[in-house]
Amino acid sequence: MLRIGLTGGIGSGKSTIAKIFEVLGIPVYYADDAAKRLMNEDENLKEKIKSHFGVDSYSNGCLNRSYIAKMVFNNPEKLASLNALTHPAVMHDSEDWMKTQTAPYIIREAALIFESDAYKQLDYVIGVSAPEAMRIERTMARDQVSREEVLKRMRNQMDENEKMERCDFLIYNDEEQLVTPQVLELHQKILALKPRAGNVLL
Repeated sequence: MLRIGLTGGIGSGKSTIAKIFEVLGIPVYYADDAAKRLMNEDENLKEKIKSHFGVDSYSNGCLNRSYIAKMVFNNPEKLASLNALTHPAVMHDSEDWMKTQTAPYIIREAALIFESDAYKQLDYVIGVSAPEAMRIERTMARDQVSREEVLKRMRNQMDENEKMERCDFLIYNDEEQLVTPQVLELHQKILALKPRAGNVLL
């Protein structure tokens, strides 16, 4: 079974692309959703977060999201610390999930596939590309946040050009090219691929 990553910058529309693959019967692991779940359910991770960010990180056993958001907002070092705690838990969780799947290939959807070294788990990575102005507008509309807030989030992510250059395949979600035909074509290509030698399995 092939392990395919799906990534893109904020507002690129990678979750929308993932849903199309799901319609084709391809299982998708959503890393951001898993991280939110694990921060509430993984006792080892919860203790590590409390140790780094204080007991106020949790309230009644649940992650205090507003407290954590204030801690990491405008603080790249603390954000990096939170990611460093969360990513290993997500990677192990995704590995366990992958072992239960029987489809020809699976997709791991995540914004930080390269930053978190998750790509080492994978055979190939798909990048979802969209113009920066479009990504900003999409994120502002989706999250009801200011342009400056979106730009701050973007600064916490890998440079978009570098990210796309590291991907094996690209899907253009720029509202000029139809997305579904691109996904269908790529689906057929992936079905014909073989696992890439050298990927690291946890």
